[in-house]
Amino acid sequence: MYTSTWRYARISPRKARLLSDLIRGKSAQEALSVLSFSKKRAAIMVAKVLKTAIANADDKGADVSDLYVTQSYCDGGPIIKRFMPKDRGKSYAIMKRTSHITVSVDEGAARVKEAQAKKKRSKAAKAA
Repeated sequence: MYTSTWRYARISPRKARLLSDLIRGKSAQEALSVLSFSKKRAAIMVAKVLKTAIANADDKGADVSDLYVTQSYCDGGPIIKRFMPKDRGKSYAIMKRTSHITVSVDEGAARVKEAQAKKKRSKAAKAA
């Protein structure tokens, strides 16, 4: 598995998670094309992390055409706190959130499909 992480990205984790969830389980090339057509600002950030993960795999000698996104998630980083003066002497907190974006790619479509099927089976078993 080849992983890449962007720590302290200046975007809210809630916004970045939308795109992280979108590319999970897709082939690397399909994920890049989905991100390139997205209008969201986080798409550029997630695409950079994905390209870095692909480059890491290429450096290690992996077949780039057979890569799939195995893990894609976004955790919250530290919050930069600022204050804005408001009316009647009040001040309101402005929370500038940061994210840690992580994308992992691996070779072989069969393993990815198998992992997704296993996850679906476990969810079905929990629901029953």
